[in-house]
Amino acid sequence: MREPVDLRHQRIVAAVEGRGSARVSDLAAELRVSVVTMRRDVEELARAGRLRRGHGVVHSTEPAQRLPGSDTGTGTRTGTGTDTPDPDGDTVAVVVPERHSYLYETLHGARTVLAEAGLRIALHIAPQTAGAERPLAERALAAGARGLLLAPRWRTLEAEETDHGWLAALEVPAVLMERRPRAGSALHALDSVCSDHWYGAHLAVEHLVALGHRRIVFATRDDSPTARSLRAAFTEIAGEHPLVEKWAWALSSPGVGRDGQYTAQETADVPTLLRELGATAAVLHSDVDALMAVQRLTENGVRVPEDCSVVAYDDVLAGLGTIPLTAVAPPKAEVGRVAAELLSQRLRSGRGPGSPVHRVELLPSLTVRGSTGQPITPTE
Repeated sequence: MREPVDLRHQRIVAAVEGRGSARVSDLAAELRVSVVTMRRDVEELARAGRLRRGHGVVHSTEPAQRLPGSDTGTGTRTGTGTDTPDPDGDTVAVVVPERHSYLYETLHGARTVLAEAGLRIALHIAPQTAGAERPLAERALAAGARGLLLAPRWRTLEAEETDHGWLAALEVPAVLMERRPRAGSALHALDSVCSDHWYGAHLAVEHLVALGHRRIVFATRDDSPTARSLRAAFTEIAGEHPLVEKWAWALSSPGVGRDGQYTAQETADVPTLLRELGATAAVLHSDVDALMAVQRLTENGVRVPEDCSVVAYDDVLAGLGTIPLTAVAPPKAEVGRVAAELLSQRLRSGRGPGSPVHRVELLPSLTVRGSTGQPITPTE
């Protein structure tokens, strides 16, 4: 026999008042009703002033009478490593680089999943200095964080290797976002979720080749794992493609890797390299560098897309230019969502000996806009 609604409401109020607050999903499981039914009940009780609603959580209107191990509410705390202790143990620390709008979108994808799981987010923004992530993670763990979502900047392979030791020794569940541990490294057994950037490069090249472009310039940053993956992917794909006659790679802008060993061609300005190669198309990482390249092309009398087609890689700002840019879009929010789901699963079930490691790759997509078209065939 179905339980009367009034009786169920009384049980909900009693359960919440005894704890101070509780997750909606937990209440649904305890009372053996669907989450949809529980949400409807909570809404009715909140309208009646008997409870207060939060995001995925319900709070008592009476002073909390906390029971040992009782649930807590959710929220988001941001900062650069100044967490206060979390006695309830419901915090997940998220560490992302400073000034990185791409990964901020990834954070938005993770936020909803963690909130639904009743987990607070303690956001830590790592400054642009080597090794900045480790002290932030250590402070978060000292403050009681139960798990970590991390996207280390890793400007160089040396910086990545420096972090291997402490990341591999973590005693709480951790998931890397948009970072793929290298095979055989100390982090090979660490969970990770990232975009398949080889496939993203493939989408860009195939789109341009299908339009008739045979000479292409690739320009990427060189100061992150994504940038290095893209350079390797473009080099492989263009080098083996039967329809690509000529291609070249260069840094997409000053200050993104010029301290390395590069040839004069690899540090050349993109418009200059296009002219020298006789190229009719360019793929640039990231959006800002692509938008600035279009501005320089226009200043040099090169029309986009009539004289040169341009594809951006990231698609955070690509559609906002005077000429909206065709762009490859890694599944940024989905990376965060899947990483958060994986972390939540680890927190629920733990990770014992023999537990499988998850290495998840998600495919980017291509959005065609006004910056690409067929090349103009010169008249004889």
